[in-house]
Amino acid sequence: MTNSLEYNSERTQLRIPEYGRNIQRMVEHAITIEDKQKRNETAKAIIDVMGNMQPHLRDVTDFQHKLWDQLFIISDFKLDVDSPFPKPTAELLAERPEPLAYPQNFPKYRFYGNNIKRMIDEAIKMEDGDLKEALTLTIANHMKKCYLNWNKDHVDDQVIIKHLDELSDGKLSLKEIESNLSDASDLVKHKQRYKSSKKSHKSHHKNNRKRK
Repeated sequence: MTNSLEYNSERTQLRIPEYGRNIQRMVEHAITIEDKQKRNETAKAIIDVMGNMQPHLRDVTDFQHKLWDQLFIISDFKLDVDSPFPKPTAELLAERPEPLAYPQNFPKYRFYGNNIKRMIDEAIKMEDGDLKEALTLTIANHMKKCYLNWNKDHVDDQVIIKHLDELSDGKLSLKEIESNLSDASDLVKHKQRYKSSKKSHKSHHKNNRKRK
């Protein structure tokens, strides 16, 4: 009885493990079919089984295209059948993807984050007027809030104005806007209220546990 055991080390490597050993065996059998028509029918039947195993892909664009590509990959590109889509090649699969562009960083003022720079870039594109001035002031207040999260002591408004000028390459300025930045206490008030509420909730939860 033990002579029929098959060890993984003796099996062919699973090319797409998600589909399991049986699908790969079906594909390997399809490769050996000499009749072209029967081979095509077998390939379509395998595609149907693969689709039933991946129901979450039915809403994905080009669902069938992906299944056919996976079928050829499982066959190690040896399956000769008529596909409704261009047949992929081993060379195409082995190609290295283009490197992803890393987000631009500003290590000099990392406490502001990248979103501030994006907001500044959008504000620069706007035409001069009340809307641009209002957005510039909003950005400056948000910068001040980010600064206070990093340095909780104090920040002079002139520091924020200087940083805004640097990050915008001198294209945004608060010098001509007759509005002061928000007080530090107003900017951090919400955060302190949240901490206080969270602390009160923990204390209430702790007291309830003691009563039990």
